Amino acid sequence: VLDRVRTFDADAWIVIAFGQKLSETLLADKFAINLHASLLPRWRGAAPINHAILAGDTETGNSVITLAQKMDAGLVLGQSTRPIEPEQTKGDLHDLLASDGPELVERVLAEHEAGTLHPLVQDDSLVTLARKLSKDDGVIDWSHPACEIANRINGLSPWPCVTVPFRGQPLKLLRAVESSEPPDSGQQGTIIDPEIGLVATGGGILRIIDVQPPSKKPMGWASFHNGHSIRAGESLIAT
Repeated sequence: VLDRVRTFDADAWIVIAFGQKLSETLLADKFAINLHASLLPRWRGAAPINHAILAGDTETGNSVITLAQKMDAGLVLGQSTRPIEPEQTKGDLHDLLASDGPELVERVLAEHEAGTLHPLVQDDSLVTLARKLSKDDGVIDWSHPACEIANRINGLSPWPCVTVPFRGQPLKLLRAVESSEPPDSGQQGTIIDPEIGLVATGGGILRIIDVQPPSKKPMGWASFHNGHSIRAGESLIAT
């Protein structure tokens, strides 16, 4: 297979979202580049978009790098940037970065053809790792600040998703933001304003924007409240 692939007379090989290492034997003497959804060396690994939101980063982007035998450690050939807005989910940001990717790749290819590329070595002291995520990550500690909880909800939406118990059923939280409402003395993890989805946390107030009940489509909090007559004081904590 390696010999067959190497016979393709291509000016460049472009790898996007491919989860396996390509060998030196395959890549020898080829101009092979990878489009990666982070501002390397920050967030090397399998889930860079998720981890950028989880960490509360305010900016991310795409990087085009050369392929290396160490994960996402190649030379940086070009980057594009985007701000991360407070209510953006991983799904939102994925689509925006995907729309930015082709222009960045084309720019790098054009510079390669013109001989004007300026490869940059990544600073190993700035490396952070974006490990794979699982459903076990979708758990909230309501003693944490509202901003951290919102980042977890948004960073794990639409998968693996944060799930909380509500009236004995699992409820997926799909989008949230830290509220500007003044702190409340309500018990952490309880609903303090059912009409707009405010929940008490260990620091500040969380506003839940979108949810998904079992066997239902995603919906805004207002629709969820209207269908369930939610009351102040109801808990989103497992008992």
